[in-house]
Amino acid sequence: MNPDIARERQDASFDVEKLTYILDGGPEKTRRRREIESLVFSDPDFNEEDPNFLSRSERYDQAVRKSAQMVLKLREYGIADPEEIYYYKRMAQGNHHEALGLHFTMFLPSLRSLCDPQQAKKWLSLAESFQAVGTYAQTELGHGTHLRGLETTATYDPATQEFVLNSPTVSSIKWWPGGLGKTSNHAIVLAQLYSLGNRHGLHAFIVPIRDMTTHEPLPGIVVGDIGPKFGFNEVDNGFLKLENVRIPRENMLMKYSKVEPDGTYVKPPSSKLTYGTMVFVRSMIVGESARALSKSCTIAIRYSAVRHQSEIRPGEPEPQILDYQTQQYKLFPLLAMAYAFTFVGQYMTEIYHRISDDINQGDFSQLPELHALSAGLKAFTTWETNSAIEVCRMSCGGHGYSRSSALPDIYVEFTPTCTYEGENTVMMLQTARYLVKSYRQAKAGQQLSGIVSYLNESQDRRVQPHAVAARPPVVDINDLSSLVEVYKQRAAILVEMAAKSIQQELQRRKSQEDAWNNSAIDLVRASDAHCHYVVVKVFNDKLKGVGDTAIHSVLSTLALLYAMHGITKNSGDFLLAALVSVPQVLQISVRMKELLSQLRPNVVALVDAFDIHDKKLNSVLGRYDGNVYEHMFEWARRSPLNATEVHESFQKYLKPLRSKL
Repeated sequence: MNPDIARERQDASFDVEKLTYILDGGPEKTRRRREIESLVFSDPDFNEEDPNFLSRSERYDQAVRKSAQMVLKLREYGIADPEEIYYYKRMAQGNHHEALGLHFTMFLPSLRSLCDPQQAKKWLSLAESFQAVGTYAQTELGHGTHLRGLETTATYDPATQEFVLNSPTVSSIKWWPGGLGKTSNHAIVLAQLYSLGNRHGLHAFIVPIRDMTTHEPLPGIVVGDIGPKFGFNEVDNGFLKLENVRIPRENMLMKYSKVEPDGTYVKPPSSKLTYGTMVFVRSMIVGESARALSKSCTIAIRYSAVRHQSEIRPGEPEPQILDYQTQQYKLFPLLAMAYAFTFVGQYMTEIYHRISDDINQGDFSQLPELHALSAGLKAFTTWETNSAIEVCRMSCGGHGYSRSSALPDIYVEFTPTCTYEGENTVMMLQTARYLVKSYRQAKAGQQLSGIVSYLNESQDRRVQPHAVAARPPVVDINDLSSLVEVYKQRAAILVEMAAKSIQQELQRRKSQEDAWNNSAIDLVRASDAHCHYVVVKVFNDKLKGVGDTAIHSVLSTLALLYAMHGITKNSGDFLLAALVSVPQVLQISVRMKELLSQLRPNVVALVDAFDIHDKKLNSVLGRYDGNVYEHMFEWARRSPLNATEVHESFQKYLKPLRSKL
């Protein structure tokens, strides 16, 4: 054990284990998670070559082997709980994605939520036994987030009771679905439905794409891999071109809407129903943001505890870089954000399960709020985390650039979350649509419930940025509840400003659509402020349930740092709305420096509480024992370029060059 990191752990003021329980959702969850982790780590079938030293094809091969092993092992151990399956897979995958990812996250959930009882009987048994290996083909070459623009067609033929699927243009070729290139033999294809000459919008169809025995592509199917990407080297993201592919009528997912044998269309009870799977995945991504950020903070903070550099006082030993205030200012607010996002991830999961139960009982009233919340928080957490991972990498100096640090891998595997499952700006605008609608309802005197109920309060107070400006702010900057209130008022004001911007555009004789587009910057800012408020509020609410005084104290410091850091980063908003004064913003800057010093003795323990096993972290810089340099040298020696002392290029090019000069 490196003595610096050992000393850091001794200096902690709280019981790390108890905090891990809070992060996991209770001691029993922690015990079970560790039990599942040890099943993976002690299993020789999961020993693997370091992917950094493999070709793309070898990485894909290794990923498929591991996916197949996971399926068998989960059955062998009788692990059936979705959360436990998720633990197991996360451990087996490390910092990479599994080849069969979309089979589990999109194909199976879509079958479960969109099949009628007859279909469920047939398709679930095929999918669960891996006779049918599936993906979810929504995105096309020319359209992604704008679902109504998708061009793939499914035309019903009543004479044969079949749908005929086509990719009518180059831009309609399905593009990007994971597992589509080489792995899957079925795809749930989203296509525009035509029946009896009428268009009925997007619907989901189960399309066989490869022979279930030979795995050869079926007639009319052009399918393959889209080529190398920024990351995701394990995954065969694919393309799919459909040329007059016929499928039986029963292959349309028909739990909510269907086409009768004669071609009559029966529409769904709610147009939002098909969003169920997407909302689920977006909720999961909020949790993924927390995990990617927790890993990055663990690596950067542990490394900062063992790395010594320069001098603070001349002639004295080189200090740990964690002692530099600038390093603390880079990393500690990100650690606070990792905790905030962890709690928001738990909150999203709870809400999703609660509202799913309502939907199953035919109550769709909460779906718009869940849709808006999952879209906004997905965008907010992924944007913030994406930037934060890069800050963590740069805070590790040159060594952060080495793949051995794991930070480049964490970044390239995480960054697509900003564009998949809904491009983030579009997600923020979807949330804004809900906020503006809610604001107008509140203005008309309607009582709002749920997370937007604060828009009622703003009507009661008649919050107007200019009128308020004369009033001195009454906020206690050291009181978290008071800061939650300030974030809430900022959100209310920015929503109001966005709504008024639309109103002004309409008064200038602009169409609704142009008014919306000309207000889009304000709308995204309003959504961002709304999400920021939700995160700060959830963090504050979480503290109320923490009984252990030492843990409560350190979490309160983190929460205060997170809230204050947000105010300094967005001080223009808070000052313009007169929610804080200029002296208070200066006070916050001073107070933040105090909070950094208060947190300093506890930061290594705070990342230890994430309880990320070395094998999962897979980082030379973030090792639990802090023995960084020995292992970095050892890692480098394993590089394939070191397999021979003299590389063949010397004989081929450099030696002949000498004789030619």
